[in-house]
Amino acid sequence: MGKLTTHVLDVAQGKPGAGVRVELYAVQNGDRTLLATAVTNRDGRCDAALLEGGALRVGRYELVFFAGDYFDLQGLTLPEPKFIDRVTIAFGIADPAQNYHVPLLVSPWAYSTYRGS
Repeated sequence: MGKLTTHVLDVAQGKPGAGVRVELYAVQNGDRTLLATAVTNRDGRCDAALLEGGALRVGRYELVFFAGDYFDLQGLTLPEPKFIDRVTIAFGIADPAQNYHVPLLVSPWAYSTYRGS
């Protein structure tokens, strides 16, 4: 059985993104259902998989990272509104037997992601 995990890397400061709130939604027919919330630990990772086993199903999902709140905690002086605030990554699960790792690499000015395992 597969699992869904994530982590946050602060590429501007070269360190894990600790203390980032993460929300996971299932998306079906335009409706979003909150499935899980987590806060990243000191390694920028969630302490447990967001979904695993039978809870990981074929479908569309969104991860929402509260990056702007994280930047506030870092004491950064940024313009309001922030350029990067909440980062939403929309993705699909095609094979729930596989592992899906969806990380966020973020700075106040850019972000990227990729599919890991």
